[in-house]
Amino acid sequence: MDTGVSVVGSGQVSGTPDILRVTFGVEQVAADVAAAVATVGERTDAVIAALRAQGVEESQLGTSSVNVFQEYREPGTDPAYRASHTVLVETKDLTGFGALLNAAVDAIGNSLALHGLQFDIEDKSELLVQARELAFQQAKTKAAHLAGLAGFSLGSVTAISEDHGHTPLGPEMRLSASKAYDSAINIVPDDQNVVVSLKVHFAWA
Repeated sequence: MDTGVSVVGSGQVSGTPDILRVTFGVEQVAADVAAAVATVGERTDAVIAALRAQGVEESQLGTSSVNVFQEYREPGTDPAYRASHTVLVETKDLTGFGALLNAAVDAIGNSLALHGLQFDIEDKSELLVQARELAFQQAKTKAAHLAGLAGFSLGSVTAISEDHGHTPLGPEMRLSASKAYDSAINIVPDDQNVVVSLKVHFAWA
């Protein structure tokens, strides 16, 4: 059995986001699979064309998922099938959400869903370094305190494991063309937190 002490330290730093990711859903229910798939394909093309007209580049667009399934209906009713595409948009224009939303709603109306939006930081490498340093210092301080309580002094580090993440902004909304949307819609990006947790094992001196 290893002797020594294992502790967990956590470090958190904040950074200014420079990327906005928006996830749109395009959905259609129809009496047969072919009609549902065809309609969703056409409406997805319409959304993409509308977003391109807002200046979104081809490289900033992508379809992340395609689904087709039979919907549950009460016994005795005609079957129905739901097809859906998920369209991802990534942009560095953090103020352009309202225009993108308007364009997509105008293109296909009630067939559009907004699955979420997320601010992010493209390059987190420096923030991770800072958070890692804070996490290690916290772990060392904890370990030294515990060692003193037990009547020992700290030796060398024998093991380290790391876990890290960040806290994005990701609201969920369902859209309707009957609602009034305008280009004045604004979302304000908060600083993004980058968190590193380190599990560190110290031997006794």
